[in-house]
Amino acid sequence: MLPVLVLILLFIILLFPQFWVKKVIKEYSEPIETLSGTGGELAQHLINRFELDEVTIKKVENGNDHYNPETKTICLSESNYDEKSLAAVTIAAHEFGHALQHKTDYKPLLLRTKLAKIAAIAEKIASIILISSPFAFILVKIPIAGFIMLLAGFTIMCLPIILHIFTLPVEFDASFNRALPILSEGEYLSESTMPIAKKILTAAALTYVSASLSSLLNFYRWILILRR
Repeated sequence: MLPVLVLILLFIILLFPQFWVKKVIKEYSEPIETLSGTGGELAQHLINRFELDEVTIKKVENGNDHYNPETKTICLSESNYDEKSLAAVTIAAHEFGHALQHKTDYKPLLLRTKLAKIAAIAEKIASIILISSPFAFILVKIPIAGFIMLLAGFTIMCLPIILHIFTLPVEFDASFNRALPILSEGEYLSESTMPIAKKILTAAALTYVSASLSSLLNFYRWILILRR
């Protein structure tokens, strides 16, 4: 009964950030013609202003807003690229914040990029190890061998969680140490809309909280499978 209750609690904790983030973004995605430009236009303007000539912008269909440090590309969804809305402009500034981090060799971003590559491979290896570990007990007939495989699998599964721990400071830095000062000091948004911008920037950073919790949920799911 306890494992089921824990799983339900994890689902609630996981879904709440996702629900709140989507609600905030949707609430402030209405077009505002008085804004000086779209999200894509602001991103391009900031690239020119800060002389990040190697950075490009890409409009992605059915994709998420993100910055790709390998290609130095700011990727914006269609709505945030094409529309004049508080959400579009603020999210574009947030993603530009990541490009600015990269330009200044912001160590947590560089470390996260390296960890992301390792974590992607590690998750696949971990799944193979965790699935094969029960067979090791049977085939090898040495309990310690199976235990070592199990321990190795769970150790590798921790890597995505570690990745997201590094991700959160990177996201909040992009939102509040980069994007917010740019929007405020550059007067890209009026003073009256800055509280809304802070709310949107918080939502942009919190998208990775749910990703962190997803890793924890995946970890707990493997525990339940192996207890059967």
